[in-house]
This record gives sequence, structure tokens and C-alpha cells, in this order.
Amino acid sequence: MAALQTLSDQELLSLIAGDGQAAFEELYLRYDALLYSYAYRKLKNKQEAQDVVQEVFIKLWHQRHDFELKTTLQGYLYKSVLNRVLDVFKHRDVKLAYANQYVEVDSVETDFLVREKDLEALIEREIQAMPPKMREIYILKRKQCLSTKEIAEELGLSEHTVNTQMKRALQHLRVKLGILVYLLYILH
Repeated sequence: MAALQTLSDQELLSLIAGDGQAAFEELYLRYDALLYSYAYRKLKNKQEAQDVVQEVFIKLWHQRHDFELKTTLQGYLYKSVLNRVLDVFKHRDVKLAYANQYVEVDSVETDFLVREKDLEALIEREIQAMPPKMREIYILKRKQCLSTKEIAEELGLSEHTVNTQMKRALQHLRVKLGILVYLLYILH
């Protein structure tokens, strides 16, 4: 192993191309700490920096038979690490955008639910503000889904009185809630 330490990067690459695992290990020992430090300064994350360096060396090993160096090995390794770091940044951005998409949807749904509860409370307050007989007829008609005839029989009133009280109840809600809220409520 001591003899490999004296070889140049180019000589080590020649040995690696011939499946020289010991030469690859020497190359790894030579550059691992430097490349890790470089990646860590960019990423500020130990695990990601280690992964980037490992991926660069794995790629080098897989391409060992076809590998053509057009610059220095050190330059190639640093450039490879930088490219992988940029890929990590892109992946982070994609994950962040994906996560933000669901945060926005959740906040819209939450906002809708809060508004719906507020609207229900407002409607319920206005129903409770109706005169007692009108409120009773309204509740029997809208909440218990009884017919005009059934309400008239249950309360001992004429159907005409029930219809009149329902019209007044709806008019009361329309005036108090506004036409838009009233229509939304009736349609709901």
C-alpha cells in the first residue's frame, strides 16, 4: 500500500481502469476528507455532504473503464461534488415547493372551515332571535323537515298560519343576514 501513496493521480487512474481496487482506495483516502469538507461548507449538512462524496466516488468506480480525464483529477472531483451539491439544492427546492403546496391547501381549507363555522353561528343567532312561535315553525320546517300540514297538525294551527310564519321567518333571515348569506344558507 505504501507504494501506491507515491503514485500520481494519473497513475492511480490507470490502475483503477484495470480494476485496481487498492488504487481506488488510495485515491479515496487522498480526496475523501477534502471533498467532504468542500461539500459540507456548501450544504451545511453532514449526512448530505457524506452522501455527495460517496456518490461521486461510486460514479468514478462505475465509469473506471471508460473514464477520460480532460482536466486534473482534483478539478474533476471538485466539479463533480459541486454538481451533486447543486442537485441536492434543486431537490430541496422541489421538496419545499411540494410541501408548501399542501400547506397552502390546508390553510385554505382551514380558512373555509372557520368561515363556515362563523356563518353557522351567525345564522343560529338570528334563528334564536326570532319570536318563539316563528322560531318553532322554522325549526320544524327546516331542521326536522316536516311538511306544512304536519306542522299545522302538531301545533294546532292552520296551514295558512304556518305558511305565513315561514315567509316571515325567511324574510327575517334575509334582512338580518343579507341576500348573499341567505342564498348560501338556503342552498346549503
